[in-house]
Amino acid sequence: MKRYLGLIFGLLLISSFVSFSGCIGGGPADSNSVSANNQPVTIKISGSTTVLPIAKEAAKKFMMKNPNYNLEVSGGGSGFGVKQVAEGLVDIGMASRDLKAEEKEKYPNLITHSIARDGVAVVVHPENPVSDLTQEQVKKIFSGEITNWKEVGGPDAPINVYTRDEESGTREVFWEKALGKGKITEKATVVNSNGAMKTAVKQDKNGIGYLSIGYVDSTIKAVKFNGVEPTEENVKKGIYKVSRALNMITNGEPSPAVQAYLDYVLSPEGQEIVREKGYLPIK
Repeated sequence: MKRYLGLIFGLLLISSFVSFSGCIGGGPADSNSVSANNQPVTIKISGSTTVLPIAKEAAKKFMMKNPNYNLEVSGGGSGFGVKQVAEGLVDIGMASRDLKAEEKEKYPNLITHSIARDGVAVVVHPENPVSDLTQEQVKKIFSGEITNWKEVGGPDAPINVYTRDEESGTREVFWEKALGKGKITEKATVVNSNGAMKTAVKQDKNGIGYLSIGYVDSTIKAVKFNGVEPTEENVKKGIYKVSRALNMITNGEPSPAVQAYLDYVLSPEGQEIVREKGYLPIK
């Protein structure tokens, strides 16, 4: 009799262990459901450096309200974020542009969740007297056809062009809407983030580049584009044309845990973070 009791007790122990260990996982799979017993939930987010400040601040405040959540947020660029979420390496990909046709075709399950709007400004050094450029002038500067500031009303000095890498959503929007999908000179210096672009231009009196209006401050000068200032108000009115949606992307419908974070970003508190970071709330 004792032998049978021992066998039954052993089976119960094995059953309990299997049940408990099934609750524990790692990586994006942790976010498949919201744990009812406050087990840790990990959500991984990567992509656009434009969306990054919003996502990081929202993650910080979301985790304060939900201590069982662990949100890991990193950059890498819009193209990187799209690929990462499509391949299941993260739960949310950030993109400061719409999905490309080839991305939609390759990854048909991706779903875009717009969280904000933004404009892309042409920027120069604060001491540069040039304050207004036409689209044609911008196209010729970035293609390398115009190479001296005196050709557009500035000093007799060479123009140093800065651009973003090809993974950048900011580059994609600027190339399409400001340059009309025109050429970018091979002599342009490539930088890998909005922050790096701002640093490069503010340190170069002859420099010109472009970045999200959320990054514009007194250390650089945003010039008018076709006579229109790159401001939040003009983006909102639709009169500043170099603008885009800021997106968070999921591979299929978001899990309950991921949806909880997205809901927070779109809540009044989350949209206030959008505003504080210099972007336009989507709601």
